[in-house]
Formats: sequence, structure tokens, C-alpha cells
Amino acid sequence: MPVRTPARTKIAPRPGTRGEPEKTRATILKAALHEFASEGVAGARTDEIARLAGVNKALLYYYFRDKESLYGAVIDDVFQKMRERLLQVLNSDQPPRLRMVEFAGAHFDHIAEAPEYPRLVQQETMRAGRQKSPHLKRIAQNYFQPIYARLLEVLQEGIDAGEFRAVDTRRFAMAMGAVVAHYFNSLPIAQLLGNTDPLAPECIAAQRAAVIDFISHALFREPLKGTVS
Repeated sequence: MPVRTPARTKIAPRPGTRGEPEKTRATILKAALHEFASEGVAGARTDEIARLAGVNKALLYYYFRDKESLYGAVIDDVFQKMRERLLQVLNSDQPPRLRMVEFAGAHFDHIAEAPEYPRLVQQETMRAGRQKSPHLKRIAQNYFQPIYARLLEVLQEGIDAGEFRAVDTRRFAMAMGAVVAHYFNSLPIAQLLGNTDPLAPECIAAQRAAVIDFISHALFREPLKGTVS
């Protein structure tokens, strides 16, 4: 069974969308995410994005002045949602143990809802070479840095409270991100290693549980009791 990839069928605006700028913009961003994740910035075609979004090309350029600005808007949309979701978990009043479990689950869920995200991150990181991505510094400062800084604080809280092992918080935080995202970065390999669709709901649920189990056993002094949704 082939690995499922994001659908490239037309993402038609709902009735009345043309008179509702925010809905039109969101529809264009969703279509652009599919195209950029699949083809990269250089290979992405604005004609295809307009087709997927169900708008004409002139309307696309009404909202975004060029392909690079559209790509930047996609990046901001993706990572702003991630930042809000993860900081809400990290800033909760729960004990560090529960915050770390819910953080890992929320991060996994964010990617599972749109598996294009890791490819977008990889492509943007690769653009840091000769092409010098105009977005990478902004992404790091506005989105990753606030999450990373708060995650380090929660890790240290857990260590100080005796809930976590005395890990190197910076290296552990980086390792956590890799554990969560690796499955989605390796979907073609995952398909070759088994005979099921790695994006099937039961596979996603099993991998989510495995990620949380792995992180909790690597970090907690005492085994995690029960489950956290």
C-alpha cells in the first residue's frame, strides 16, 4: 500500500468566501502549504496554488505580492499555530511531569494534523545555504526560541523538584523534537518497513503512544502511571 501524501485536489472556497477575506486567505494558505511542501519554493507554481485554492491568479496576487511573500505567510501561519498550542501546554499549572507528557503529545498532534510541516521545516533549513533564506532567522526568533526557552525552564523545574533525571536540558530538548518529528520525516521508510499505511489512524495513535513512552522513560525518575490524552 503506498504512503498517503497530502491531497492535491482542489481546495474550493466555501460559498461566500470571496466576500470574506480571512476565509479566502486561509484557503490560499492551505493550498500553498500543499504545493510548497511537495515542490519546494523554487518548484512551486502559483498557477497550481490558485487552482487548488479555487481562485484566479489575480486574486492570489491581491493577497500576496509574490511567491516568496506567500511562502513567508505559509511559514508564519504554520509556526504561529504551533507556538500558541505548545506554549499553552508549557504555561499550564500542571506538575512538570504532566506538562512534558502533554507537550510531547501536543507537538505530535500538531504535526499529525498536517504531515507537510516537517518537510517545510527541512526545506527551509536547506535554504540556509547559498540562497540565504529570508525567513529562517524570523522563524527561529519568533517561534522556536519562545518554545525552546520555556521548555528548558520546565525541564529544569522537573529536575529541581526531583521528578526528572539530571539531564542536559538543552540537548534533551533538541532530542525530544527529533523523536516527535522523525516518524513524519521518514514516512516512505516507515511504509517499506511494514505493510500498513503509516498515516492510518491506528498507526498514528500507536506511534504517539510510543513517543510519549520513550520520552517519559528517558526523563522521569519514576515510571509514568496512567495515560494522558
